[in-house]
Amino acid sequence: MLHVSTHPVIQRDVTILRDEHTSSEVFRAALSRVSRLLLYEAGSDLPVKSCRVQTPLEQCEGSVLAKRIVLVPVLRAGLGMVDAFLEMLPQAEVGHIGLYRNEETLEPVEYYGKYPVALDEAVVYVLDPMLATGGSAVAALRVLQTHGAKMMRLVTLVSAPEGVRHVEEAFPEVPIYTAALDRGLNDKGYIIPGLGDAGDRIFDTGPDSR
Repeated sequence: MLHVSTHPVIQRDVTILRDEHTSSEVFRAALSRVSRLLLYEAGSDLPVKSCRVQTPLEQCEGSVLAKRIVLVPVLRAGLGMVDAFLEMLPQAEVGHIGLYRNEETLEPVEYYGKYPVALDEAVVYVLDPMLATGGSAVAALRVLQTHGAKMMRLVTLVSAPEGVRHVEEAFPEVPIYTAALDRGLNDKGYIIPGLGDAGDRIFDTGPDSR
């Protein structure tokens, strides 16, 4: 269920995102472009139903999405992907899940959750730029499952094999769409070569910010 994009524009922008000299402004723009292209791939099999529309000349057959779409960014880095998804899916509903990683145990800790109703009727996209250990992704998927979500898809920017395995073992039915599959994790659980802390780079913050 792992889908690693080979799109040349995505690969160009991933290189921009990796560069430590890329400013937050440029980083956000590149992340937005990658997110739109990842949605193109992650939405290629969304169910549709036919409809009739009136053109200036005559009626014709058309298509509309058959399922509600719910976006659930993992706070805070996942917020950097939401606007790009909403540009393509303006009717989408948006939930939020807050998870942070305990730096000693590397386990996720939930601190916030707010979701649209009837998740069982929707296709739910979990948005998180970094799939490292997979702990946060699995925790988010489990929380959404308890709220009724059945059709879930995980969209990430950069993934580590360890995280992919963790998600696949816990949720083998959930497809993973990613722009890059990196080498692995270092001894602190960070993706290498990776691109640093996505949240800090999106919002121009750092460990010493106040």
